[in-house]
Amino acid sequence: MADNPKTKSLTSVIFGAAFLMATSAIGPGFLTQTTVFTKQLLASFGFVILLSVILDIIAQLNIWRVLTVTGKRGQDLANETIRGSGYVLAGLVAMGGLVFNIGNIAGCGLGLNAALDIPIAYGAILSAVAAVALFLIKEAGRAMDLFVKILGVVMLGLIVYVVYASHPPLAEAAFRTVWPTQTDPRAVVTLVGGTVGGYIAFAGAHRLIDAGITGTENLPQVNRGAYTGILITAIIRFCLFLAALGVITLGFSIDDKNPPASVFQNAAGIVGLRIFGVVMWAAAITSVVGAAYTSVSFLKTFHAKLERNNNRLVIGFMLVSTAIFLAVGQPVKLLVWAGTVNGFILPVGLSLILLASRKPLLTGDYKHPLWMQVAGWCVVLIMFGFSISTILSSVF
Repeated sequence: MADNPKTKSLTSVIFGAAFLMATSAIGPGFLTQTTVFTKQLLASFGFVILLSVILDIIAQLNIWRVLTVTGKRGQDLANETIRGSGYVLAGLVAMGGLVFNIGNIAGCGLGLNAALDIPIAYGAILSAVAAVALFLIKEAGRAMDLFVKILGVVMLGLIVYVVYASHPPLAEAAFRTVWPTQTDPRAVVTLVGGTVGGYIAFAGAHRLIDAGITGTENLPQVNRGAYTGILITAIIRFCLFLAALGVITLGFSIDDKNPPASVFQNAAGIVGLRIFGVVMWAAAITSVVGAAYTSVSFLKTFHAKLERNNNRLVIGFMLVSTAIFLAVGQPVKLLVWAGTVNGFILPVGLSLILLASRKPLLTGDYKHPLWMQVAGWCVVLIMFGFSISTILSSVF
């Protein structure tokens, strides 16, 4: 019996959305955070990753299910839940996405510099040109799905090679993942914010809505996409953790100026450094695409002209990010500031989604599971508490 083309197309979009979410999360900050926390917590960092994955799944399932059931993007659903809140959410996402994209463009330049010795500024420009070309293609949505899938697989393959080269203590890592000797709550919420915070939690759901995959009949596929996106992110995070742990166990030091690069280089020499360059570029360029696409998806429904010029807006978003990076240079302070904003976006966005899930006028006959609502509010409280503590600690 021949495969149903419609089923194959649906599967392709579902996995494209999952990879878009995952590769949006796996950017330069993702690589650095994983290495730094491994250095601090050693094998016990595995437990932090495991706990963050549970929180990620809860947040992502709530957002993806409610948005696709209603067929409304985050900002539109928010406006219909609390008047005007969608504009606030869209502003936060777009602002955070722009600032993070400056860092992603910088990561592209750093990646090509490590891989091919191309000057950082030129590497950033070449990467921006490649990302823009993607959205000049007639079937930009399908091209984006294929692009993030291929680079996601490339990243995973190269990272697995570095894990093999570093010979990590697998038995200890497995044991401490379920029985840690130390932990750090801040590390947990940092990973959650970096995986499903800001625009990232909405990236895959908005891609599904754009592809017309909505309604309760598609919930099984939506669930699969949500789980897959988190699983891809978790696998790559665990592999990076094992590579860093292996390097530390072998007695090598982690360079604080560029932690992930030192892991790759210590594990596999100059070949490792070149591999790091490719991984960094792949992580950064897919995050550039994901951040631009999702940020614009929060703005385009506010006016018909914005909807019609979606691809041009995405291109403009990426070009502005590149121009700011070339003008300003080091994006570290901007990234720190954006991290604080990002910490607020997840609890704000998730709260609005949970409130919307209780409104039959928006969800129709769909009944959002009670356990998802309770678990979702727990994530809101955890992330909101951390955001407040971050601001208080920076002020005092």
